[in-house]
Amino acid sequence: MNYGELSIKRHRETKGKVAIVSKMPLETIEDLSVAYTPGVAAVSLAIAAEKSLSFELTNRANTVAVVSDGTAVLGIGDQGPLGAMPVMEGKAILFKNLAGVDAIPICLDTKDPAEIVKTVRYLAPSFGGINLEDIAAPKCFEVEEALQDLGIPVFHDDQHGTAVVTLGGLINALAITGKKIKDVKIVMSGAGAAGWATTKILLDSGARDITLVDTKGTIHKGRTDLTPVKKKMLEVTNPRDIRGGIADALKGADVFIGVSAAGIVTPEMVRSMNKDPIIFAMANPVPEIMPDLAKKAGAAIVGTGRSDFANQINNCLAFPGIFRGALDVRAPRITSRMKVEAAKALAALVKRPTPEKVIPWALDKTVVPAVAQAVRDAWKSEAKGKVAVAGKAASAARGKA
Repeated sequence: MNYGELSIKRHRETKGKVAIVSKMPLETIEDLSVAYTPGVAAVSLAIAAEKSLSFELTNRANTVAVVSDGTAVLGIGDQGPLGAMPVMEGKAILFKNLAGVDAIPICLDTKDPAEIVKTVRYLAPSFGGINLEDIAAPKCFEVEEALQDLGIPVFHDDQHGTAVVTLGGLINALAITGKKIKDVKIVMSGAGAAGWATTKILLDSGARDITLVDTKGTIHKGRTDLTPVKKKMLEVTNPRDIRGGIADALKGADVFIGVSAAGIVTPEMVRSMNKDPIIFAMANPVPEIMPDLAKKAGAAIVGTGRSDFANQINNCLAFPGIFRGALDVRAPRITSRMKVEAAKALAALVKRPTPEKVIPWALDKTVVPAVAQAVRDAWKSEAKGKVAVAGKAASAARGKA
């Protein structure tokens, strides 16, 4: 089946994928008077007097902006804001259908990170959360970091959605192969948004030996061409200072995670890895190595980003539940702990992991409730801890006084 042709046909028939639906009736004069003038003036005055009421008296508490500049759309690169719109609409219906979150696609006609930040700040009062999407590295790091003080969760899904689902799958893959995350050697192909975020969540989960590989080879101490972001990556990766290309990095490795380019891993490279290697080849639409080739070369477990192979590492397993949970507790940000706990919840949903199933199916209805609960619990625990720390600090200050 040609999904491209079918997709164009269906999008033309429906004129896109999203619509606005009224929550209130609008059949009578009384309905109009309550939903709009004169009644709505009282709602405006109440919110102006107490801004937090915007989360109770409007749809803000359940609305997320899906923001993109179209510079890193799927695996097809810079398609501009108009080219990004069908993907952002797709994200919006995943939010709605999987988590009941109302999401609004917003595609910006600028590639300037400062302008993106400024625009999102202007838009923030209308939303309970911001999902950044398909913004190219390295500016995606700058944009996300600059928006962490908005008081609502800001989450770059290309980074953290990929990271959460990868960790979830890896937890079960390591259990099957009898390996521990603190002991394995991991090779990460791709040092952009997804690669760096995945590296960080793996380090937060106990990984000690991760080697990053970009288009010029391993990121090592002898490189003089590293960007500031890659220099920062090097501070916590490649502890054995491996030099060379991906083939050199994979010798004796236990895990390969690819968020890079098609066909860059060969069967010979897989055979050079340690016994029962784990291969998550997630380049789309063509993975770094096809699953059948990886398995024939000795891979114990193979995952890809595609739905037509086993173990699809798909962002939609993460972002709907993460935002659902964060919105429910009105968390001001998405923390590292929330992401790690979301990954653990994903792994736990697979009761009896097998090489063909280390992660739930992308449309499994149990995923969003489990991930959302994990996120809610993580935030409540963090918030409680901060209150306790603040209380101790206040007591200490009073004692000194």
